[in-house]
Amino acid sequence: MPNILTLNKIAKCGLSQFPEGYACGEDVEAPVAIMVRSASLHETDFDPATVAIARAGAGVNNIPVEACTAQGICVFNTPGANANGVKELVIMGLLLASRKVAEAIDWCKGLKGEGANVGKLVEKGKGAFGGPEIMGKTLGLIGVGAIGGLVAGAAAALGMTVVGYDPYLSEDAKAVLAPSMKLLGSAADVIAESDYLSLHAPLTPETKGSINAESLAGAKDGLRIVNTARADLVNSADLLAALESGKVAAYVVDFPTDEMIGVTGVTAIPHLGASTPESEDNCAIMAARQLTAYLERGEIVNSVNLPATQLPANFEARVCIIHTKPIAGLPAAGVVSNTRGDISYTVIDGDADAEAFAAMDGVLRARVLKG
Repeated sequence: MPNILTLNKIAKCGLSQFPEGYACGEDVEAPVAIMVRSASLHETDFDPATVAIARAGAGVNNIPVEACTAQGICVFNTPGANANGVKELVIMGLLLASRKVAEAIDWCKGLKGEGANVGKLVEKGKGAFGGPEIMGKTLGLIGVGAIGGLVAGAAAALGMTVVGYDPYLSEDAKAVLAPSMKLLGSAADVIAESDYLSLHAPLTPETKGSINAESLAGAKDGLRIVNTARADLVNSADLLAALESGKVAAYVVDFPTDEMIGVTGVTAIPHLGASTPESEDNCAIMAARQLTAYLERGEIVNSVNLPATQLPANFEARVCIIHTKPIAGLPAAGVVSNTRGDISYTVIDGDADAEAFAAMDGVLRARVLKG
């Protein structure tokens, strides 16, 4: 009976996607796979039986991807499954960055007990919380993937001009963008044109701290930034200095850090981007289906460390090999092999000696599947 270890609360509709005979839970032993949301796995010693990890969400910063690859563990994410939930929070963030609604709500709480004077106090104090409308303003997107594309459409529908930059945007993704959206040649170009800036880039060594004093120098004064991607895309010290100088008028962030909490101009939200039942369901279902395809048939969809691989659904026996060096002795037929960076994934349909392949230099894992 295959065991699936679940960390955090995984939606039941996702767990129900596994075939009969699978056991899912927080205390299963020797799991063949792990399903996780936000729990950190960086200090985890993975069981030798574990061949896959599925992150019910897009970011995989909580997973030691390189270490998993070295152990022959395929890591999946669920891009786009929570896109609508995050899109809606971004639109809210644009409004929060403009209208000081959060501060105004807190101020109103202080009027409790004033009785008949509340109306007069409201009229007297409301001027402190005014702000601009978003209609007619320019929204810049850094990252125009599943979430950024939805944000672009929603913002355009609200009357905003939308510009964006994404060096990895596919032609298929471009085809479904809002027709009015303008793609620019660099992040610097986007920042220079924007009244509002929304971050949707992955956190990589190249993007870490990329919103900093240098990149903000080219921005209009009073830029308003919404960050539902990752806190570390922003250099905190530089952002605080930009808020102090007025270069940045407001910062709405879905990843609170100690230095940002309580700062004037900062609205810190406790990581609510995908905290909708719809997002949690979509992520869990997608993650479970991807794991099932890999565990049952060896197929790879939405892996962050192994190459995408489509395979015939019908087979009698199948050997799946993750390796870093060429493999000798492959049969002449029934072989599919794909490469991603330094990692290759080779699948042999038919009888083959998995143990012999596993013993070869450069092979990280070889496993046998039965159809």
